[in-house]
Amino acid sequence: MKIALISMEIIPGRPDLNAAAMAERIREAKDAHAELALFPALSLSGLFLGSVWKQPSFVRDCTAYAEEIAAAADGITVIFGNVAAGGEGCCGLSRTLLHARDGVLREVARRPLHGAGTRFSPLLYELPGAHVILAADASPFPLCFEARTLAKTAQEQRAVLLYVNALGLQDKGKTVYTFAGSAQAFRADGARALITPAYKDGVTIVDTAVLPAPADRPAEPAIAPIYRTLRYAVRKFLARIHMKRVVIGISGGIDSAVAAALYVDAIGAENVLLVNMPSKFNSATTKGLAAQLAKNLGCRHMIVPIEESVSYTAKQLSEIPIEGAAAAPGEHLTISSFVRENMQARNRSGRVLGTIAAAWGAGFTCNGNKAETTVGYATLYGDLAGFLCALADLWKYQVYDLARYLNEHVYGRETIPQGIIDIVPSAELSDAQNVDEGKGDPIRYPYHDYLFRSFVEADRNPEDILTHYADDDLEAYIGCEKGLVKTYFPTAEDFIADLERWWRLYTGMAVAKRIQSPPLLSVSGRAYGSDHPESQIGAYETIRYRALKEKLLQK
Repeated sequence: MKIALISMEIIPGRPDLNAAAMAERIREAKDAHAELALFPALSLSGLFLGSVWKQPSFVRDCTAYAEEIAAAADGITVIFGNVAAGGEGCCGLSRTLLHARDGVLREVARRPLHGAGTRFSPLLYELPGAHVILAADASPFPLCFEARTLAKTAQEQRAVLLYVNALGLQDKGKTVYTFAGSAQAFRADGARALITPAYKDGVTIVDTAVLPAPADRPAEPAIAPIYRTLRYAVRKFLARIHMKRVVIGISGGIDSAVAAALYVDAIGAENVLLVNMPSKFNSATTKGLAAQLAKNLGCRHMIVPIEESVSYTAKQLSEIPIEGAAAAPGEHLTISSFVRENMQARNRSGRVLGTIAAAWGAGFTCNGNKAETTVGYATLYGDLAGFLCALADLWKYQVYDLARYLNEHVYGRETIPQGIIDIVPSAELSDAQNVDEGKGDPIRYPYHDYLFRSFVEADRNPEDILTHYADDDLEAYIGCEKGLVKTYFPTAEDFIADLERWWRLYTGMAVAKRIQSPPLLSVSGRAYGSDHPESQIGAYETIRYRALKEKLLQK
């Protein structure tokens, strides 16, 4: 039996456009002499629609367009996903799998719709007498159904299994998801015979009687699918908001360098303007690296010093008196060194990048990573600003992995200077962060990346962390390099102080910062904004934590 597996971009909330695209793919399948065409789940509606799911008129329209698909199924069987009223899922709706042939439409599978969820099983339909199982999915990267589970199903049922997932970009407002769309075919013995490239639109014809020999993707670095996802998402997101140009602030550090290389790869050097904004604290080293990056990428490049404007603002605000009945005589603001650090970040984003972006007809990016986002190591209304944060779901070690991957596999040369990869990560906002003296951020990424990851992606709390610290197996527990804990924290007092510092930030002000941060691209399955549930309740010490802390500090 010849079956067409359809990888087609699903436009969320546009059943009219999806129906028209489906009709075209049906014609392609018929031209290829396919007997059946398989589309993804929710192929008419899309998944992440927010309050649209509450509109009966929308569901009614999806039903009407399903009838159009049935009419298009002339001389060919079409299996596709839709939404239907009735069920215990989102807004009393169900996701259904429909069988269409020669104008006749019938339901062959149904499951509750979880319109706010990101993970569910595909809808399955076993073709009568054919020993073929069809699986239609609508799950985002990397939460799509695992190949080993599909293989196991095929093996247990002793049937060929054909799988298609949705393709495209969908979002929940804050969190932007990609759907990879890759089609797969499994033999009755569980061996995978076919997998199509991710993020590719197309019709793949499979003959169930003569499946290809087992095939698997060549081994590749773990960062490779993340790179493909980010590149696709950046291009699609910009197209969706009708933005062609992007301004990126570059510091000579790793995050902005990776963001710049990613955007240039996605939309072209001609559409990217790089801006270096040094203060008196920025070293000749990082300024030189920023200039080299711009040259390597072939981008437009501007150098906009900020020291004069920062100093002017500090002087102005410290000299203007505070007036009013509640003010003390001669009361003035004191611009501390800490306040001045944040002034630099706000000056760069709000004044320089915002103005340049407006003048150039562009948007400007946020370049923060997941470690910084977790503990709020960013300035509100400063480097936290931007229209999109492409790296916000990547830990720092993944940012470095992506830098090396871009150099080696995408550009094929040292586009991101090795000096940027090697230099100590630093915001360069004060003399205490002098990179030439090896001084950098307070986050010790080789350890804190993994500590923060345990908070976010494994729901660990200080009690869990302190228990394993006491048992001397913390590095294995969180996955970081052995020996780092004793290197960074010679005493239990040092360790506990560090743990409590970051936990308080993670559960405190960082929550408010995350709420106000730009949209982000999900690549982890536990991204901020949607997948990671949180509330602004602050830090809490459990009874066992307090007891263990007291015991360790008494040693």
